Amino acid sequence: MHDRIRITATAQGQDRVLTEHALEFLLQLHDAFECTRQQLLQERRTRRAAFADGDSPRFLASTARIRDDASWRVAPPAPGLEDRRVEITGPIERKMTINALNSGAKVWLADCEDASSPLWRNVIASQVNLQDAIRGQIEFTSPAGKEYRVTATHTPTIVVRPRGWHLDEHRILVDGTPMSGSLVDFGLHVFHNAEELISRGTGPYFYLPKIENHREARLWNEVFVMAQQLLVLPQGTIRATVLIETITAAFEMEEILFELREHSAGLNAGRWDYLFSIIKAFRLRGEAFVLPDRSQLTMTAPFMRAYTEQLVRACHRRGAHAIGGMAAFVPSASDPEATERALAAVASDKSREAGDGFDGSWVAHPGLVSTCREAFDAVLGERPNQLDRSREDVPVDGAALIDLSTTRGEITDAGLRSNIEIGIRYLEAWLRGHGAVAIHSLMEDAATAEISRSQVWQWIYAESTTEDGRTITRARCEDIVEELARSVECPEGNRFREAIALFREIALEETYPAFLTLAGTERYLAEGVERTSTGSIAVQSAPSAPNAQPHASDEEREAA
Repeated sequence: MHDRIRITATAQGQDRVLTEHALEFLLQLHDAFECTRQQLLQERRTRRAAFADGDSPRFLASTARIRDDASWRVAPPAPGLEDRRVEITGPIERKMTINALNSGAKVWLADCEDASSPLWRNVIASQVNLQDAIRGQIEFTSPAGKEYRVTATHTPTIVVRPRGWHLDEHRILVDGTPMSGSLVDFGLHVFHNAEELISRGTGPYFYLPKIENHREARLWNEVFVMAQQLLVLPQGTIRATVLIETITAAFEMEEILFELREHSAGLNAGRWDYLFSIIKAFRLRGEAFVLPDRSQLTMTAPFMRAYTEQLVRACHRRGAHAIGGMAAFVPSASDPEATERALAAVASDKSREAGDGFDGSWVAHPGLVSTCREAFDAVLGERPNQLDRSREDVPVDGAALIDLSTTRGEITDAGLRSNIEIGIRYLEAWLRGHGAVAIHSLMEDAATAEISRSQVWQWIYAESTTEDGRTITRARCEDIVEELARSVECPEGNRFREAIALFREIALEETYPAFLTLAGTERYLAEGVERTSTGSIAVQSAPSAPNAQPHASDEEREAA
């Protein structure tokens, strides 16, 4: 073991993953890129402070030459990524890995990020399961004795989503400093599996989350170049699809493609995190930027249409895939009528995406694969994609991306209660190690929980009213929290007590944390803090005044 590295936790399979050579590889990446990562994170804080003071994102004058130059293109699709009409997403749990490989999707997004709780055992198990899945060695037997095996003749191309740049891996310390969670997830996968993937006809492919600008994409490109040099892989072997899920990235889509060109596999419309980003960026702007109930925020809202259509235009202009957003519905055999209605809505959503020019789209459940595939089959036919379909008819319109004034809908008491319930229930499952959770027939992950808690925070700050004329205050939200606490069942091993405390911190307190995953990891999942609580829920209001109004965080007010 390298004397500069200290591992502060243990988990089954760790020796297989954290080998001496793998750790040396991670250390080389850390030494080369940690300083730049920290600089970029400081720039994020500066940008958030500017938004808090009234600034707005815009197209960059400094990169106009990139947007204006019509000659450049990204690399052609890599092996296994030519046809992406259906992509299934999910955590890299052993059973869910097998289900994804058997799903019939073209691509499996193996998720180390929003659909995965970063417990140490999950970080290690994800890498173990990836190794086994890639080598055709993965099996699973449930506690009830049910056996799961890969039976599909053709399995999806595997694309791994590492954690975002903002997340540390605090259980791997270098000279006492945590490694980047991004580099740990990326580095372990590419180190252990790149050659095996290439030998099987694909390659090491990634989805890059939470990118805020082209300089963050440039850092990833530099990581790819160095990793390929260290592992003696041809440049361009690694490919990455960037999730456009922040409002600032939406203004730099072509620049992001440019930075990654030989490593680019396209862009994805990360709809849920994108909504979260908009709420976060403009949460201090008052009623003009307050959105209605989460359930009413569909992709037909004008600002969301502008975002998705401009994404397709940017991608196809540069020869890159445009991948649509998540269908989060979970089919239920116990409610066939509701399932039928939901499948019809999914079919309509996917048909709209295919008609708009997207080359594929996401689903969260195997039961949605055929619905998505049929929608894209109807448009694509035998073609693998529609890269040849230009969307030059779409205007490049920055104002449309941030014009929320035409969004229709209302804030309801039911919507407020739903946000609070989903936020707390998701956090409770997340603290127990589950990053993707079915709640009321929808697959919730960190992104959807971020929307829920951020809307509650913004509605309190803006003194918004529900459809019945009542103002949303902290006291009103506390009453709903207490009602939920009294009604929820508390099975052994629950973490509702901590989930409620965490929800108060991220949704009801004056200071707004940038990410629930940051707050939750630092408070509950750090070294020595991973634990299980039992017993009833103790509801105790936080000490601040019942109607205290939130404000911008300290980091948003300080000068860079």
